[in-house]
Parts: sequence; structure tokens; C-alpha cells
Amino acid sequence: MNRVQLAATVVELHPLRYTPAGVPALDLTISHESEVQEAGQKRRVGFEARAIALGEIAHLLADVPLGSRLELEGFIAAARMGSGRLVLHIQKAERVFPGGGSAVV
Repeated sequence: MNRVQLAATVVELHPLRYTPAGVPALDLTISHESEVQEAGQKRRVGFEARAIALGEIAHLLADVPLGSRLELEGFIAAARMGSGRLVLHIQKAERVFPGGGSAVV
């Protein structure tokens, strides 16, 4: 199974583009920080990752401000065949607002 659920912050957002097949595509960079349990110990983790949204979700995320908090669901795939770099393909996104509100994007 290849399924990812992640809370992240938008740190870079490229302009909306279209694939050669005419599908809307949005490239972004996300940042994640959290505390997890590993081998009975608390561990702080943090990273930046590339992500892409295609189709309607690309349109919906295109105007999200930098610094926005998102709860994301999707899958991981290679950026290019044989490149070894991974990209999160966003299939569902929910924007989390300060104070606890949220909205499906």
C-alpha cells in the first residue's frame, strides 16, 4: 500500500501549469515538523518535500498563501524514472486555520 497522511506547511508554490495532455498541475514544496514515538522514545522529525497536485485539486490549491497549514493525503512516487527523488502526489487537502478551524480545499 502507498498512502500518506501528513500535516504540512506550504513553503513554496509555483504558478499553475498544464501538462501536455491539458491536465492542470501545481508544484509546491511543503515542510513538516512533528514529534513521534520510536523505540519507546520521543523523536522530533522535520523535513521539506516536493509535492504535486493534479486536476481539480491543483486549481483549488493554486491560491493558497505561503505559510498555510494543510492536512494532506496522497501517495509517493518517483519524480522521474530512475531519479531516486520522491514526490508526494496530493489527492486530498484540508486547510487548517489558526484557532482550530479547517476547510476542505
